[in-house]
Amino acid sequence: MFEFLQQVDCKPAPFEFYTAETLWNDEHISQQMLKFHLNPDLEPASRNQGFIEASIDWMKERFGIGPNCHIADFGCGPGLYTLPFAQLGAVVTGIDFSRRSIVYAREQAFNKGLEVDYRQQNYLDFESDQRFDLISLIYCDFCPLSPAQRKRLLGVFHRHLNDDGAVLLDVFSLQAFESRQESTTFQHRLMDGFWSEQDYFGFLKTMKYEEEKVCLDKYSIVEEARQWLVYNWLQYFSLTSLIREFSESGFEIAEYYSDVTGNAYHEDSAVIALVVKKARKAG
Repeated sequence: MFEFLQQVDCKPAPFEFYTAETLWNDEHISQQMLKFHLNPDLEPASRNQGFIEASIDWMKERFGIGPNCHIADFGCGPGLYTLPFAQLGAVVTGIDFSRRSIVYAREQAFNKGLEVDYRQQNYLDFESDQRFDLISLIYCDFCPLSPAQRKRLLGVFHRHLNDDGAVLLDVFSLQAFESRQESTTFQHRLMDGFWSEQDYFGFLKTMKYEEEKVCLDKYSIVEEARQWLVYNWLQYFSLTSLIREFSESGFEIAEYYSDVTGNAYHEDSAVIALVVKKARKAG
């Protein structure tokens, strides 16, 4: 136990550990995540229903979503965007790590008489013969990825995007980073039983990495029969860092906003939403 408590307090290197599989595919935790996704008033896993509807309306107009528009939604979850895209007549592919979310999304598509190609896999490994007019990665799903993972994902985007297509994604800004505070919480059944069906105690230690502009929420869970850790990393970005990162992967930022409803960008925004296109070749 003493060694585990030392681990609780240990500050790892940025992105040193990756535990997304636990978060999304543990039988109990994935069920809790799906409940968060489907609650229209809560935002731990997805934005509220009113925001989602407003963003779909904006995306429909901005990207001309309709018949013959081919869309890939990376991190599609239970289909909060893929199903409305399909209802607009688009040809839709949804990719998500969570088996439980994909099963739910497939059931919803079937019940609504919609055709959506759902893939249950790590989207870093996505490969297809298809090319897409629009690739979406919504609710700051870019931020939990390490620099190497982000570069790999941008390579996937580049291979699968039509030459005149666009990528829409959002990220957390440096303004959001400045609002984060380091803290330590210890609680019986931390987050009201979110982490396990069994009785447990939980630590949450939030750590900031000033130089890298990264935050870590480190969850340490102690059950009677086991002890385990979950690392939730978040990278924060400036426009300058985004321009550099996308340029290195063959993209250029065509437009930027304060969110994916198309609200005008302002420096105090906690989020930066980007419309990204393949870089134009010289000559």
